[in-house]
Amino acid sequence: MTAAWAGVLSFLTAYGLGPIFIPWLRRLKFGQQVREVGPEAHLKKQGTPTMGGVLFLVGLPLSVALFQPHNIRAWALVGLTLGYGAIGFVDDYLKVVLKRPLGLRAREKLLWQILLAVLFTWLVSHVAPAARYVLPFHGGRIAPGWWYGPLSVLAILGAGNAVNITDGLDGLAGGATAISFLFYAVWGLWTHDRALEIFSLALIGGLVGFLRYNLHPARVFMGDTGSLALGAGLGGAAVLSGTTLLLPLVGILFVVETLSVVIQVVSFRLTGRRIFRMSPLHHHFELGGWSEERVVTVFWMVSLVGAILAWW
Repeated sequence: MTAAWAGVLSFLTAYGLGPIFIPWLRRLKFGQQVREVGPEAHLKKQGTPTMGGVLFLVGLPLSVALFQPHNIRAWALVGLTLGYGAIGFVDDYLKVVLKRPLGLRAREKLLWQILLAVLFTWLVSHVAPAARYVLPFHGGRIAPGWWYGPLSVLAILGAGNAVNITDGLDGLAGGATAISFLFYAVWGLWTHDRALEIFSLALIGGLVGFLRYNLHPARVFMGDTGSLALGAGLGGAAVLSGTTLLLPLVGILFVVETLSVVIQVVSFRLTGRRIFRMSPLHHHFELGGWSEERVVTVFWMVSLVGAILAWW
């Protein structure tokens, strides 16, 4: 029951800060720059405040400080999540405030992401290494070998950037990651992992509060501040719980979205033709006539199916 209060605290924090934080972002003119190459319907979103990920990140350290103050594993997850959030914040700031369209250079962003992922993996391997990895579909467990470190870093990097790619429609990334973290909240409850349970519920609560302002028509976007943080948190939760091999199922939507970009690029370079109307995949369905709300709802259901399959 104590863990549920972590979610409540984060929800109230995000929900309560919204009416203060969003107008402040507007006054500072921290508005999203919408690409002209995207769907035409998105042009009306020009100027919508971004960096809204701060709303659901603020409650995270507060929840851990109150309910798991001495748990190093919980603080490791918080540190990883906020660290990636900081990278995203700098990227957003450069794009929105300093008008550098590309934000951080790709190699700079990747370097910092790798450093944080390596540090987290090293810390977890010394404090609470996963004894055995869980295999999908009741395939049993296997002992991690030399590939534990590289796979953990890859999981964090992949999840962080996959959620970032998915964040393109109102409420899409926020709702999908909330569903994925619900899997880890239940997993933490089932395995008596308080750090994982508190961390996951705190993010779920914060995301629910944030979605009050992010559902269509969005009053604020999470920006890279939020999407990179959420993805890293998801990857970190997988590493910490020994479910790294389940992560492609838990985050199946993010895998599909990322693959759509890879397929599109490879196809165009090799054949000069595009497979999808536009990538990531959510834009393909938008340009096919689906409403934004329909795309988001269907993609949320895909996330839910993935989480259920991972549990099976």
